[in-house]
Amino acid sequence: MVKIVFSDIDGTFLLPDSTVSARTERAVCQLLAGNIPFVLVSARMPEAIYPITDRLGIHIPIISYSGALVVDADGQTLFSRTMDADMTARLLDVIARDFPQVTVNYYAGHHWYVRDENDERVQTEVRITQARPERAVWGRCLAGGIYPNKILIMADPADCERAERELADAFPSFHVVRSAPFLLEIMDGSVSKASGIAVMLDHFGLKPEDALSFGDHYNDLEMLRYTGQSVAMGNAPDEIKRAAAAVTRSNREDGLYWYLKQAGLIAG
Repeated sequence: MVKIVFSDIDGTFLLPDSTVSARTERAVCQLLAGNIPFVLVSARMPEAIYPITDRLGIHIPIISYSGALVVDADGQTLFSRTMDADMTARLLDVIARDFPQVTVNYYAGHHWYVRDENDERVQTEVRITQARPERAVWGRCLAGGIYPNKILIMADPADCERAERELADAFPSFHVVRSAPFLLEIMDGSVSKASGIAVMLDHFGLKPEDALSFGDHYNDLEMLRYTGQSVAMGNAPDEIKRAAAAVTRSNREDGLYWYLKQAGLIAG
């Protein structure tokens, strides 16, 4: 029996235009009305998730930075894992040396630090998430004790794929995974969406077998494998579909809504 539902955001919960469909909104409201917690699980920072929940008029727990920061419905931190300062400094040096063409983003708690707020890739993220970046120098952040929950690389797909491969080999203590063809997420090696879900399940006094998860990309793999029931979106790569227990329609086709309806978790 499903007692809690977890959902990735981009490519899963949201339509391609970054809005929430009426059917998906209705599905979430029905879950909450039935006392089934609904939790958004994302690589996004909290400030890039709250505009979504505010538009829906709901107050729910969230798992951000792919599990590195977990907060309850009141915004209180349940768990936070930052990256080692020395290893982060080395990582940033390697990225600057080997991948000068990419855009680096430094996320710490509720802050998004960039070198240039006017970078085209940064501005695209602003338009999508409504979060606001702050200009910073990485070395000063580290020296001041502001350690990142996540480093995000924005790059062309070929560079993103190469960076994933090379940085994962060079920094085995970090979790390095693509969340989109052009986005590479880097967190502490203990962090994954599954680890964030474990924190949330403990918060609710539930077990993995009580949980249902939805996802569409590589950084959802651990989550889909961890929960008792799992669903890949129709727009997911084949590897993700194989890892999930079920496959639903794409996010364009309200896949989350249709699965919940067919499973009898909502009335429709």
